[in-house]
Amino acid sequence: MRKSRIIRLCAALVALAAAGAWAVWSYCHAEYSYEATRVEIPEGTQADSIPVIMRGALGNSFGGRTALLWRYLGGNPATSHGSYAVEPGDKVINVANRIAKGRQTPVRFTFNNLRRFSDLAARAGRIMEFDSAAFMAAADSILAPEGFSPGQYSAAVLPDTYEFFWTASPQYVLGRIYEHRKAFWTPEREAKAKSLGLTPAEVHTVASIVEEETANREERPVIARLYLNRLYKDMMLQADPTVKFALGDFSLRRITAAHTTVDSPYNTYRVTGLPPGPIRIAEAATIDGVLDAPEHEWLYMCANSDFSGTHVFAKDYARHRINAARYHRALNARGIK
Repeated sequence: MRKSRIIRLCAALVALAAAGAWAVWSYCHAEYSYEATRVEIPEGTQADSIPVIMRGALGNSFGGRTALLWRYLGGNPATSHGSYAVEPGDKVINVANRIAKGRQTPVRFTFNNLRRFSDLAARAGRIMEFDSAAFMAAADSILAPEGFSPGQYSAAVLPDTYEFFWTASPQYVLGRIYEHRKAFWTPEREAKAKSLGLTPAEVHTVASIVEEETANREERPVIARLYLNRLYKDMMLQADPTVKFALGDFSLRRITAAHTTVDSPYNTYRVTGLPPGPIRIAEAATIDGVLDAPEHEWLYMCANSDFSGTHVFAKDYARHRINAARYHRALNARGIK
């Protein structure tokens, strides 16, 4: 009888231990079931703020478990300073372990279709731990010594996808982006720019105007050559996008004579030659389109009256006036002012 009791007691203890082990295993291997997110632990975070951050990012249940296991694993806020991606199906023990050991997930920093360098700084400030002001300060410390004026900072970068740790310094981030731009400007491309009578920064400026003129990629090299033709003849570029940039109003659909009176070095209706810098951050393909712009004799262009996003071109002003009149009639018919 006594032996039977001992056996039953042992069996109960084993069952209890198994149940406990299963409970611990289940607790540690619970899976994240919400949309992909990130846990961001800023520099200087105190240990008692970690549970708040984790619950806010991961939900009360999963976040609370992650915080508890993080602490059990010896988590230290200084070591865990960083950004960590959490995907659906991730187990709580794995998330806690990554954060405790400071194994950050790189941030994908993609930018395109940006006009001002300050827009890039703002985007960096939204993605990275540092703010936009720190990025602008980094530009002053990195790009100015390289010979770029503030108005030319947009010529020092190329749209692309980059990867950084969230905690990277603005100097490191901008330095990497600038190195990519420098690698793009091979001796061959520099020789092409020189043959056009332009510096690389000036090529960026021409490309930026071309991009603002049309979204039609096939047409961009043609428009680039038109502007080069005007430059070589000391003609004003009279590019409508530069007026929008000068006014700071990119919503304008129709540039009038009143708009072209704005006093700005970017207003190519008043200033001969190129503006002081790019009016957008130009893509690599558009820059190559400028460097390889096909030869032609066109000096004038006007948006197509069918609103297809393409242009009609002319060699002389008389023909251009006919094209422009047709386009203005189309604008009036649509009530675009």
